[in-house]
Amino acid sequence: MNDCIPYGTKQLIDGVERVYYYGYWIKTYEAPANTLDAKKRLIEALARRLFNHVEHGINIPGKRLGEARNAYDSEPDPELKRVKGAMLAGALFNRATDIFTKLVELQSVGVEIATDNALMRECGRCLQEALQLGKSVLHRSGEEGIDELWGEPFKAFSIPVEAFYESRYIKIALAMRDIDTVADALLATFTEHPMYVGIEAVIRKYADVARIKCQVLRTDGDIFDVWARFSVAGEHLHNFEPGLPEDANEEQIREAAHGMRLIRQARNLISDVTRARVSMPKSVEDFMQRCEVFRTSYGR
Repeated sequence: MNDCIPYGTKQLIDGVERVYYYGYWIKTYEAPANTLDAKKRLIEALARRLFNHVEHGINIPGKRLGEARNAYDSEPDPELKRVKGAMLAGALFNRATDIFTKLVELQSVGVEIATDNALMRECGRCLQEALQLGKSVLHRSGEEGIDELWGEPFKAFSIPVEAFYESRYIKIALAMRDIDTVADALLATFTEHPMYVGIEAVIRKYADVARIKCQVLRTDGDIFDVWARFSVAGEHLHNFEPGLPEDANEEQIREAAHGMRLIRQARNLISDVTRARVSMPKSVEDFMQRCEVFRTSYGR
């Protein structure tokens, strides 16, 4: 029974090392050496990933940190202050990356950088403040924040690289659980629906390849096949159309349109979770409620 397997258990499955968390066996990757250079490259990668998934306009260069802070401190309007706080978080994030980059350059020419170096402390302070401000930053979908992404750079800065990799497997497992939760909600809503014959296989295919994509890094040689399969499976789900009877009445037409909206929302949500590789609990809960409304409204 999977329930008896301790979290963190590693095992070779079909020749691939995997680690077990929350019911999932996740593909592992060898962590790089725990050096400043490795941390710099990791934080740079996390920065690109972060700005790729959050709302637009907050990737402010670190050299504009003072301007960003003044704009945030002087803003009285709560809604505008939230956005300016997101911009300040972006500037803090980039300032920390700038500092780390220079420290690595110094180290590469033989300058020893101690962990209690003043610039190292400043780097950590910037990441910590960015994390606090980042909790109010929205995902590009606009549905919720994913402050997990803001916490990753600080974690990568403050713990060994190998420990950071291990923490990522836990988040990937939780993201995979979200994928299955959304897919199960769709299946419960449409599998027995007479207008959606054949949708079960489409839903399961998308969820299966989404779980694979969630755990495969872009540097992996399998990414070409995995990303292509993920994209195509998503297109098939997005393009699925209900089989309306020729003499469909207005209520059936409304029901079909409502169902198509749910299916496309599910496709987008699974895509968001898969690409971010973190759980989005609020968005998943909201989607499950929308499925319940659909079933209640149309007696399903």
